[in-house]
Amino acid sequence: MANLKTLAKDTVIYGASSIIGRFLNYLLVPLYAYSLKTTGEYGIVTNIYAWTGLLLVILTYGMETSFFRFANKDDSDPKLVYSTILRTVSITSLLFVLLVILFISPLSKTLGYANNPSYLWVMSLTVSIDAIQSIAFAYLRYKGLALKFAMAKLSFIFLSIMLNLCFYIFIPYLNKQCPDIINFSTNNIGVAYIFYINLFCTCFVNVLLIKELKIITYGFDFQLLKKILRYGLPILLLGIVGILNQTIDKILFPKLYTQADSAKMLGIYGYVSKIAAIMLIITQAFRYAYEPFVFNKSKEKGNKESYAKAMKYYLIFTFMAFLFIHANMPIIKYLVNKESWQGLQVVPILMSAQIMMGIYFNLSFWYKLTDKTMWGALFSGIACVILISSNIIFVPKFGYLACAWSGLLAYTVAMLLSYIVGQKYYPIDYKLKDLAKYVIVLISSYFMINFSNSYMPQPYYIFVNNIIVVLFMCIFLYKETKIITKFFKFIRGKID
Repeated sequence: MANLKTLAKDTVIYGASSIIGRFLNYLLVPLYAYSLKTTGEYGIVTNIYAWTGLLLVILTYGMETSFFRFANKDDSDPKLVYSTILRTVSITSLLFVLLVILFISPLSKTLGYANNPSYLWVMSLTVSIDAIQSIAFAYLRYKGLALKFAMAKLSFIFLSIMLNLCFYIFIPYLNKQCPDIINFSTNNIGVAYIFYINLFCTCFVNVLLIKELKIITYGFDFQLLKKILRYGLPILLLGIVGILNQTIDKILFPKLYTQADSAKMLGIYGYVSKIAAIMLIITQAFRYAYEPFVFNKSKEKGNKESYAKAMKYYLIFTFMAFLFIHANMPIIKYLVNKESWQGLQVVPILMSAQIMMGIYFNLSFWYKLTDKTMWGALFSGIACVILISSNIIFVPKFGYLACAWSGLLAYTVAMLLSYIVGQKYYPIDYKLKDLAKYVIVLISSYFMINFSNSYMPQPYYIFVNNIIVVLFMCIFLYKETKIITKFFKFIRGKID
């Protein structure tokens, strides 16, 4: 139970840094909308950052998970594992930057940035440093230094916001007020400042991680590296397929949905996806804490029982988040423009897909612990094929509604395949009957909220909706911790 408490504490810390970071990053969107000359300039930012997400997966090639696996083996030297991986990722990242610089001209022409090749080399350098830092951050998670992890992540975000405000608000203001004294204009660079600021902030994080990065001098084991690569390369495929599963619908939508309002519909889907993204943040926070937890527990007896409990608590927590968002949708919808409200119907579907993805992530550790990572690549590949196929078939007729359902179907299939095969190679008693009861309570609560929304006036149904969420929480507390029972015993005077 102590280990589960540590898992919960670390998840809260990682979750807080992720949620705060995501919220603060959202604040930059209206800043750019106000400061950049055209919406098309922000389209450049969106496009290049989409590429960096894929490149980061490629440049880390499964080394984060590989580190946890090999650092926790009985005969391993964790520092040697870390140093070997850090050196390898550093070398491949440097080679990537050199290749981009060597072929900057054809690359910039191919991607449509012939007049601004600096966008590519700046971002290639940034994502390369990010790849190296991801290994250092994995080491912090391994050592249980969640607070330092959160501090480094939040420092990047706060510094980024300060510099963006400086270059896009403060300096232009001084230019207008004191043109003879301040002669520094942002008009000639525009969107490029976003990339330069990102690079500077990424380099600043290196200063905070200097202690972890210095361990690169500890040593290098080539034979160990070969074992790590055999284990980690299937995870690379898993990561590529995973990020495609998150983005491919938005990439394919303009080509599949050919109606006149295609751009508008994609915009609506993008807005409502941001509301559902809270589930993704929870899953990411849980992942940061859960990976070191699983590999550390792999040496202990009774570890499977801990994995089962962790799965149960993850589900209960995400179920409560799902209900809270659904219950307060009449308020949350004001985060997006009124034109996008017609797309709110897909938010529960998108959140359900994120829950399925989280369950799949929990289940995925059986093949990581048994060194059968090719199974993960297979499951994710099947999910990707289902996602693409269902989008191609149904998006032309049903639009973004098909995108949402396709994602839910793909992750559900991957989850089921991982569970069925995993029970053969690494059986865990997940207490499915108990979990099914929570699913039934969740579905019942969901329909009760829908009934409340349909038949009660607004000031009342929001209150009733949140009462339903509180009741769900009470059921959990009564079932899992007996807190409610102890409270009533105390009221009756049966507890001193």
